[in-house]
Amino acid sequence: MIVQSASTYGKVKYSATRFGNVLGSAGSVIPLFKRQIANGGPVTITDKRIIRYFMTIPEASQLVLQSGALARNGELFVLDMGKAVKILDLAENMIRLSGVPGIEIVETGLRPGEKLFEELLVKTEELDKTSNSMIFVERDVPLSKVDIEDKLSMLKEACDLGDDLKAKEALRKAVPTFKNPEEINKTVSN
Repeated sequence: MIVQSASTYGKVKYSATRFGNVLGSAGSVIPLFKRQIANGGPVTITDKRIIRYFMTIPEASQLVLQSGALARNGELFVLDMGKAVKILDLAENMIRLSGVPGIEIVETGLRPGEKLFEELLVKTEELDKTSNSMIFVERDVPLSKVDIEDKLSMLKEACDLGDDLKAKEALRKAVPTFKNPEEINKTVSN
């Protein structure tokens, strides 16, 4: 929302690209699983129902660069991340491929705010195709500079209170598409 708003004033051209997890990156679960397997286990997953989208570093880099080349000003690019992967299946496959038998998989429970699945597309009905079949553009009307400043001010005030519930409520007001992880997780069957 900030990037799209900023694209409406000033001399700088802006765009943003939205995508999922990148395999082998610092935040990827794969290096964690590798370390846990190398240490003899257990391999920990937060919930057996979790699914995530993955992309390789070269794939993500190439698509982000191509998104930048397609950018005119103010676009929110959304990458096609392919098919979602069950983290449990990923852990089981990594254990099997490691050749180390008997490594246990332990469910640790969802962390506060963790979602069982990622919402890559905020408004799926509002996507336009680009010349690259893996890159889409979300149609959205940019907010004015004043509207963005008002939203940021409301969020800052809520954060300054130090109350998580008030901060979440402010986030819900500022970002109409925001959904609580609990709300999202209820939609997933066991």
